[in-house]
Amino acid sequence: MAQAPSEVIDYRGAGASGDGQARQVFFGCFAAMFATSFAFIVRAMLITDWGNSFQLTEAQKGNIFPGAALFPFAISIVLFSLFIDHVGYGKTMVFAFIGHIVGTGVTMLAATTSDRDTAYQFLYFGTFITALANGAVEAVINPVTATLFPRNKTHYLNILHAGWPGGLVLAGILSILMVGHVHWIWVIGLVLIPTVVYGVMLLGKRFPVQERVAAGVSYADMMREFGAAGAFLLAWFLVMAALTVVSVFMPESTLKSGSWEQLNNFLPPIIALICAIGFYAVYKSFGRPMFVFLLLVMILLATTELGTDGWITDLLKPVFGSAAGWILVYTSAIMFVMRFFAGPIVHRINPLGLLCVCAAVAVVGLYVIGSAGGNGWVVFLAASLYGVGKAFFWPTTLGVVSEQFPRGGALTLNAMGGMGMIAVGVLGGNVLGTLVDYRVDRHLEQKPAIHAVVTQSETTTKYGMKYHDLNQKALATLPDAQKQEVETLRGETKQTTLRIVAILPAIMFICYLGLIVFFIAKGGYKVQHLTRTGEQASGGIEGPLE
Repeated sequence: MAQAPSEVIDYRGAGASGDGQARQVFFGCFAAMFATSFAFIVRAMLITDWGNSFQLTEAQKGNIFPGAALFPFAISIVLFSLFIDHVGYGKTMVFAFIGHIVGTGVTMLAATTSDRDTAYQFLYFGTFITALANGAVEAVINPVTATLFPRNKTHYLNILHAGWPGGLVLAGILSILMVGHVHWIWVIGLVLIPTVVYGVMLLGKRFPVQERVAAGVSYADMMREFGAAGAFLLAWFLVMAALTVVSVFMPESTLKSGSWEQLNNFLPPIIALICAIGFYAVYKSFGRPMFVFLLLVMILLATTELGTDGWITDLLKPVFGSAAGWILVYTSAIMFVMRFFAGPIVHRINPLGLLCVCAAVAVVGLYVIGSAGGNGWVVFLAASLYGVGKAFFWPTTLGVVSEQFPRGGALTLNAMGGMGMIAVGVLGGNVLGTLVDYRVDRHLEQKPAIHAVVTQSETTTKYGMKYHDLNQKALATLPDAQKQEVETLRGETKQTTLRIVAILPAIMFICYLGLIVFFIAKGGYKVQHLTRTGEQASGGIEGPLE
């Protein structure tokens, strides 16, 4: 039975010592979010130059970024979420701090070699380590923010995640000004600036006790909230991630073989099923159906937002040339501003209504970008719509999970973010890269003379698509006129691919609409809170900053 508001836990006594200490912790978390976005955007700005410098294929570029830039995030955020209440938030942030420094250093080592495969490995694993650090950061800052602001979780999670586009804007501007004028190691070194800042800001700070722990909800109950279905989905993608790491060391002939494709098709579901059966045997829980549903929707959401962000600079170069990076900066600036105003909007239409509207706007924005051709003003206006559409996706989804599944503690909250990162890292980003390679090959087939010269003889098969990779060395030997013809075709293909991507937010719109109808049938969307006994109550809990 729910307790009266006077009997619920006061989190002032559960963690941060006073409002001043709590405010410093939140601002430190905000700064750490800046570091994660710095690590993302500098790679977005450099991936094309890396591809040209080291003659990487589109698929290899996709494996590095957004691939390795995202899916290791899920590994660390999920693992830390399982044990973070025992390990501690402070130690986890130390891991993140060291990871950001080491990952940046390993990435820089690519500058010491001219060998494509060696450079590829340095770039891949430097990005991989940095992504592990990013996951550790979010394993801390999401549950900390939800605990500090239990009455307004969605609003303050949006403010926290305004640090992501804020970092994209600042680092994006610096990267644009630096790329092409200084060696790329100075650009990647930008990540160290916010890393030092958040390290200093959080040094010696005390963190609040997570609301699940303070409310007395057991570890087993947290796991039951997550459920065997959640374990199945995450295990599937984690195995895909492991195979992606292994593929970095495999020869191209093996990667293009049918046996490797079969291994990737069958091993993940088999291991995922074993994990799910073991989970159910221990905890006797399938998991909350709505949580599982949101995990699936998160795959689409992450690919729509992060997958597209990772490619949009490269995709729009045919329209804006070297200024294409400013489009990502511009849409990120829209996100930064809008996330501060999530609270009033949520109070009017609730989080699911906000997500539904954003999905519809994102559909229009992406489709128009992909259909506008070389009309820069149309692309600019459509990009504005896309920026508005994606603004609230990620943090509002985390807010819904935190408000509806508080018994899941850090695990359900961070597993949602982890699912998004790993999905776009091992699937969404790679699918986009492969889709571009596939469509370029199909379009070049209409020019047989050029196709025979600039494509590899071996056939690549990925995600059910069979195509020939471009031979970058052969492309460089073409006469200028033919070379320009190929580059124009590649550019047009990349841009029009966004029309296909628009299908993803269209599906999301239908899913959110279904959830709205579901809650209307139940009497409306209501935020769930925890009492001292771990029961759910409709009353709010006052946090340190409220």
